[in-house]
Amino acid sequence: MKYGEKEIQEFDINAKENFWPNEHEKNYTINIELPEFMCLCPRSGYPDFATLKLSYVPNKRVIELKALKLYINSFMYRHISHENSANEIYDTLYSKLEPRSMKLIADFNPRGNVHTVIEIDSTDSTKN
Repeated sequence: MKYGEKEIQEFDINAKENFWPNEHEKNYTINIELPEFMCLCPRSGYPDFATLKLSYVPNKRVIELKALKLYINSFMYRHISHENSANEIYDTLYSKLEPRSMKLIADFNPRGNVHTVIEIDSTDSTKN
């Protein structure tokens, strides 16, 4: 196994070092684009690819970018639907960061003539 594969397989999003204190009291937005998200279709096993766009206004914590990359890459060999992967990523990051606000857009590449975009936004009252 190569060192990158090992690092992804052993990654734990819950490790304390993955989150840093936010040193700023003011509201500011962090926008992150992850253009190489991949997971596997739970029915066929074919790969699904997406661009994830994460936008959040931090409160007390920010996520370390390498940790975010490893977390997103940990979905690479998982059989999980578009909806479930987007919701799991959102819920995990929202619970760990406890941001002032957060939005995740999962824009999946078309497959079989179907294009799926999933948006989850903490300002939407139906979030929970």
